[in-house]
Amino acid sequence: MFYFRGCGRWVAASFTKQQFPLARLSSDSAAPRTPHFDVIVIGGGHAGTEAATAAARCGSRTLLLTHRVDTIGQMSCNPSFGGIGKGHLMREVDALDGLCSRICDQSGVHYKVLNRRKGPAVWGLRAQIDRKLYKQNMQKEILNTPLLTVQEGAVEDLILTEPEPEHTGKCRVSGVVLVDGSTVYAESVILTTGTFLRGMIVIGLEMHPAGRLGDHPSIGLAQTLEKLGFVVGRLKTGTPPRIAKDSINFSILNKQTPDNPSVPFSFTNETVWIKPEDQLPCYLTHTNPRVDEIVLKNLHLNSHVKETTRGPRYCPSIESKVLRFPNRLHQVWLEPEGMDSDLIYPQGLSVTLPAELQEKMITCIRGLEKAKVIQPGYGVQYDYLDPRQITPSLETHLVQRLFFAGQINGTTGYEEAAAQTESCPVARLECSDIISQVQGILLPQPSRVAGTAGMHHNTQGVIAGINASLRVSRKPPFVVSRTEGYIGVLIDDLTTLGTSEPYRMFTSRVEFRLSLRPDNADIRLTLRGYKDAGCVSQQRYERACWMKSSLEEGISVLKFIEFSSSKWKNLIPEVSISTSRSLPVRALDVLKYEEVDMDSLAKAVPEPLKKYTKCRELAERLKIEATYESVLFHQLQEIKGVQQDEALQLPKDIDYLTIRDVSLSHEVREKLHFSRPQTIGAASRIPGVTPAAIINLLRFVKTTQQRQAAMNESPKTDQCLRDADRLQERQL
Repeated sequence: MFYFRGCGRWVAASFTKQQFPLARLSSDSAAPRTPHFDVIVIGGGHAGTEAATAAARCGSRTLLLTHRVDTIGQMSCNPSFGGIGKGHLMREVDALDGLCSRICDQSGVHYKVLNRRKGPAVWGLRAQIDRKLYKQNMQKEILNTPLLTVQEGAVEDLILTEPEPEHTGKCRVSGVVLVDGSTVYAESVILTTGTFLRGMIVIGLEMHPAGRLGDHPSIGLAQTLEKLGFVVGRLKTGTPPRIAKDSINFSILNKQTPDNPSVPFSFTNETVWIKPEDQLPCYLTHTNPRVDEIVLKNLHLNSHVKETTRGPRYCPSIESKVLRFPNRLHQVWLEPEGMDSDLIYPQGLSVTLPAELQEKMITCIRGLEKAKVIQPGYGVQYDYLDPRQITPSLETHLVQRLFFAGQINGTTGYEEAAAQTESCPVARLECSDIISQVQGILLPQPSRVAGTAGMHHNTQGVIAGINASLRVSRKPPFVVSRTEGYIGVLIDDLTTLGTSEPYRMFTSRVEFRLSLRPDNADIRLTLRGYKDAGCVSQQRYERACWMKSSLEEGISVLKFIEFSSSKWKNLIPEVSISTSRSLPVRALDVLKYEEVDMDSLAKAVPEPLKKYTKCRELAERLKIEATYESVLFHQLQEIKGVQQDEALQLPKDIDYLTIRDVSLSHEVREKLHFSRPQTIGAASRIPGVTPAAIINLLRFVKTTQQRQAAMNESPKTDQCLRDADRLQERQL
């Protein structure tokens, strides 16, 4: 089924890539005059694809609007997923049946678990991804998702109507206007615009408007958001140059091999698609004083660094590193871009110097003395909206049913420069070629990368998609709290604290990281996702239920088995247990020792422990549960206290600027009015909101609840009195 309206091409999601032509077609007779969907998602990057598929999984008829269908799934600046903190987010997105983890398990070329020297609560799953494979697998998934339609087109404006009286907001979104003037209506709209809002690309002193290389920025939509009253900020990021693989001397560099066995991202996969011995290595080199000298001597040729716009603190450009950390060597990871790719991605060398200086700088680095730069690095500057203007469901305060996800909320990410298509030989792109491509002059052969980078965007996308769908069916929002997942920490940080620089997730941001581990994300979120959101498949739900019951049963059995310490020493000689202990020792306590795992326990006590070793994942998770058993008890008590604060809801329609029933300073009133926290717990995390203000708010909430309860009870009391009077009359 194809139908076209104006210059927008429509593609039914059930068709594969080969079944729709790339040429423009026109067949208005089959197209409805006013297309209507439950949910519209604007943007086909990481956030957009997750949002669109999440809304469709929840049962909503969903439209994904993107500039080009054939660039869906094209990898972003860094062809990798996961890492410390981000690996947790990937597991949680997968627990909600998201896409990225499953696609990464089908597309990786180097799988590694970071932070292994520390406990499993802070391990970071990471994978280097094959751009070509990831794009193919993502498109196959997107174009075969039921209830999901994909249309090519750019959004110029929003269609706004009168607000719903029972919700806050000055108006309600009811659709979008495309650049060709056509309109599409929907019940909810999600913006995942990446770096397209008034985007600007920078190389040296050259600056040109572009959302990404070869695509125009979104000006009209940015102006609409500003006119609606949204507070707009400006951020910047960058990307490193690409280097020809055959020009690098890998023999003198530090080689890093993948893990054996590889750990998959998705709970539904037992292994990844490729064997460890067939995966590609990464290599490590470092900058040196000559690199610093070139950077410092040419700062006057770099407008991106001189800009006051804030860039990423935790993934800065090489210019920023040299300025902030002088006289230091900086790591440069040389990462492959695919199994058959001739390009190497120099992670840690994001740079916006003129192209000729970039090549001069790179050839100063060990192993890169003869390196050929295929494509220069460049910078991107773009608008973002203060995330304190959205709720924890990612719906905006100002406009009802409008949701934001991804870089528009100030999270980290890159836009990729033009890359060679797989069928093209490697050719050099000079700075003038890049600028020409921005202006749409260069030949169209090289493919252009679509989407934003970073797990932060996938995370927001799946939550926005779920809540946009729930909003259509008038169901309560699906909100993940700080006590339930890294997703909750990410969104709570954004919505209560805001950000003035690209936000990045770390394990150190999470208060309850011993409870919120990568291994138990399915137990924490899959069951909720199935029951509260309807975004999880029956098969995944049943698997999570089986794992939960198996863990509970296994822990119970391990607690029940008790022997003396001397007997345990005889059964497992390698365990470093003290034989002087007088009390019996549980099998669960023995499992806490580093040298003991479920296999060694099952050899010592075959019955009933042998069955728990048949599933490798179950055995590993029992070991982790045993490791954290004692500390988890105390952390769960802390979590209950936080959950009590989160349970105290603040009235949605409260006017902090005019309310007189609570004593608050003018500064606190302004902060609460801008952020509009939904709970006492969220209000307590807003900078500048004092403990005294929280106590006064708490009194106000309790008083309001008591008044409401009294009003609800009053009709019941009156009815009881009337019934009693009638009964007395009958008795008389």
